[in-house]
Amino acid sequence: MSAISDVFREQAPHCLALGSPFMHRLMGLAADHWPLDEALAKRFAAFSGDIGPKGASLPLRFAGALHALVLTGRAPYLAYAYPPHTVNDAALLAAIKRALSEEQAFVLDWIESPPQTNEVRRSATLLAAASYVAAQFPGLPFRLSELGASAGLNLMFEQFALETPAGVIGQPESSVRLTPEWSGDAPEIAPVRVTERRGVDLIPINPNSPEGALRLLAYLWPDQPDRLSRTRAAIDLAEAPVDAGDATAWIADRVAAPMPGQIHLIYHTIAWQYFPAENQATARAAIEAAGARATPDAPLAWFAMEADTESPGAALTLRLWPGDCTLQLGRVDFHGRWLDWRAPSAS
Repeated sequence: MSAISDVFREQAPHCLALGSPFMHRLMGLAADHWPLDEALAKRFAAFSGDIGPKGASLPLRFAGALHALVLTGRAPYLAYAYPPHTVNDAALLAAIKRALSEEQAFVLDWIESPPQTNEVRRSATLLAAASYVAAQFPGLPFRLSELGASAGLNLMFEQFALETPAGVIGQPESSVRLTPEWSGDAPEIAPVRVTERRGVDLIPINPNSPEGALRLLAYLWPDQPDRLSRTRAAIDLAEAPVDAGDATAWIADRVAAPMPGQIHLIYHTIAWQYFPAENQATARAAIEAAGARATPDAPLAWFAMEADTESPGAALTLRLWPGDCTLQLGRVDFHGRWLDWRAPSAS
């Protein structure tokens, strides 16, 4: 069995666990029948390093290219084999092979860029955490800094609506509604106001361009139409600037001097693991140094939604300055389908 087949098999159960039987099936077919196309196989074989889910994510690049062909109408025969339609494995495999052959140039160009999902449901954790922080510092608005921001959709989180057992956090009439299965504690409800927002990404996407919107939508999974509609609604609201560059120098500049009268909220969601260890250490040192300079009138908050050694889902961690208090706020599904909130009382 080839290394490429192995990473497709590695990806398959992750897709099923995240609620996509179709992607599970697609990964399995690719693993069983690889190589599906000679040119694609040659290009994939040239990748070095980690080619699996925590590295280059070659299976998701492959799936994204095919979904893009469906969404653009370039391969109607493939669309007939994709959800909401149902065909047998032989018909799906034949449609995939035809697409890889007839749209070879498109596919080879597509896979040169890494996956960019910008999962909007992760904003459920941002709204809950920001509301908690706002309750700690009543009356202060937020300045936002997102590391690994992709297209910046989650920089608009306070304009979304999060339904919780205690009520709605955010904008009740928002077209982007987040309804995770909630467990644990009821959240603090406090107004979340943003005065300035900015993100950074190595390869940012412009969600307001047709090409950028396509890349965001194509990496969503074809049998999850709710994610597609939610992301389209978030794209309609998108207006946050995202700088191209390395997060290390960027965040050092962002925290260089306290800005009185606002809370500086730094955050990242399933991004930190992709930073080299040296970059993590440098960014951490810059943030901690800024924390040491924080005051009650210019507090600093660092929120992370990241994988750890526990399961299920990702850990939610918040550090607050002044005082350097670290809080474990619970856990969340990687796609934000459920949220187990465990924050202490802010009062």
